[in-house]
Amino acid sequence: MANTASLFPIFETKPLAGLARTAAEAPLDSTGFLSEYRPLASRSILCRTTSNRGLPFTHAINPYRGCEFGCRYCYARYTHEFLELRAPEDFERRIYFKTNAAWLLAQELARLKPGTEIALGTATDPYQPLERKQRITRSLLEVFARTSGFRLGIVTKSTLVTRDLELLKEVARNHQLTVHITVTTMDTKLARILEPRAPRPDLRMRTLAELRAAGLRAGVLCSPLMPGISDSRTSISAVARAAAAADACFFAAGALFLKSCSLPTFLDFVRGHFPSQLAAYKRRYTASAFVSAEYRKRIAVLVESVCREYKLGHRYSDPPSAADTPSDNAARVEVQPWLPFSGD
Repeated sequence: MANTASLFPIFETKPLAGLARTAAEAPLDSTGFLSEYRPLASRSILCRTTSNRGLPFTHAINPYRGCEFGCRYCYARYTHEFLELRAPEDFERRIYFKTNAAWLLAQELARLKPGTEIALGTATDPYQPLERKQRITRSLLEVFARTSGFRLGIVTKSTLVTRDLELLKEVARNHQLTVHITVTTMDTKLARILEPRAPRPDLRMRTLAELRAAGLRAGVLCSPLMPGISDSRTSISAVARAAAAADACFFAAGALFLKSCSLPTFLDFVRGHFPSQLAAYKRRYTASAFVSAEYRKRIAVLVESVCREYKLGHRYSDPPSAADTPSDNAARVEVQPWLPFSGD
C-alpha cells in the first residue's frame, strides 16, 4: 500500500528539529494531576532578554518549561510553541525540567560581569509543584551561593520558596536579592478559578511575612490587573493592605497582557465567570495584546494613591540599576512584568 503522506501531500509533516525534537524524544519521568513530567537537556540556562519595554534585568532563568499552576491569563503559553506544542493546555499539562541547569549556570555566570541583572522565573514559576521533587531551582540557588556580585530577582506564587530560606539568606549575603510574591487578588474564590493550582492568596502573604522575618528583601506584584475584574480600588487596596501587614518592602502592579496564544484561554474564563465583560475584553484585546495608554495612566494614579495610603516602599533598591529610572517607584505600573524571549 502506498504511503498516505505521498498520496496526500497535505498530510505531510515537517520532521522536528532542534529543541522541539529533543522535547519530543524526552522520556516520561513521572505524572501528576493532569500533568506529565519529562527531562529536557538544554544548551543554555541563562537567556539574554530581548525587549523594547525597558525590563529591569538583562538575563532570565527558567528552570522549567510549562507551569502546573494553570493561570488563565498566563502570557508564557507561547513558549511551548518552540517545542511545536500549540494546544494552550499543553503548557500546563506537559512540563519539562532542565536536568543540567546547575552545571550550565555555573559556566555561564563565570562569563557575566558583576552587577548583571538576572531574573529567575520570568516565564514559569520556579517553585511550581514539580520543584518539590526535582529541586532544580534549589540547585541554581546553590550555584548563586558560591558566587557573588549579581542583582538577582525571583518571582513566584508558591509557598515552597520558604523551604530555601537559609539558602536564600546565603545568596542575599553575596548578591542583591529581591523576592517578588505575585498576588493577583485577595478574593480566594476568584483566585481558585483564575489560578487553579496556585496557593491561596492568604498563604502567599504568609510566605511573604516569613521571607521578611528572615531579613530578606521581598514584596508584592499585584499582577495582572484585569479590567472590570480586579482593577478596582477595593481589590487593589485589599492586596496592598495584606502586603503592608506582611511587612512588604514594596508593592507594584501590572496590567493584563494577552498574547494571541493566551487570548482563547482567558476569554473562556471570562465567558464562564464574567460573561458581562466578554464583549469589552474582545474589543480591548483582539486588536492588541496591550492595554491602552489611557488605561495605564488611570491605573497608575490609582495604584500610586493606594501605595501612599499603605506606606508601601520602592520596588527597586539602591543603588539603582541601569534599567531603573527616576520614575520607578512603588506605584510603577508595568504591562504584566517580565516577558523575555524564551526560545532556549
